[in-house]
Amino acid sequence: MPQVTVTIAGKTYRMACGEGEEQHLEALAAGFDSRIADMRKAFGEIGDMRLHVMAALTLADELAETKRRMEAMERETAALRESTEAGTTEREGAEARLAETVLRTAERIERLAKRLGPVPGGPQGG
Repeated sequence: MPQVTVTIAGKTYRMACGEGEEQHLEALAAGFDSRIADMRKAFGEIGDMRLHVMAALTLADELAETKRRMEAMERETAALRESTEAGTTEREGAEARLAETVLRTAERIERLAKRLGPVPGGPQGG
């Protein structure tokens, strides 16, 4: 299993990771280190553990907000999908009704044409 060495808040940690995940883990550690550095600038020296916890909580908050937004988008997507499916069903029903109306109309025209007989001077009337 590959291992990488990362530095967070001036401390070095050796971490194991999955094959091919080395750069990703290093980037995550660098992002976390940057977050801690930003908080250190904003709050001063309040202790490494406290800064780590605050940085972790802000990341957890961002993750929770992202999850909430994704769930909302998934609900919206599902509603749009249902609406599209309902529209398709409605359209198919309208097409079926239209086809039935055209068929009935054609049948009525044929019946009327038979009752009226051949048209004088037409192809059958001579």
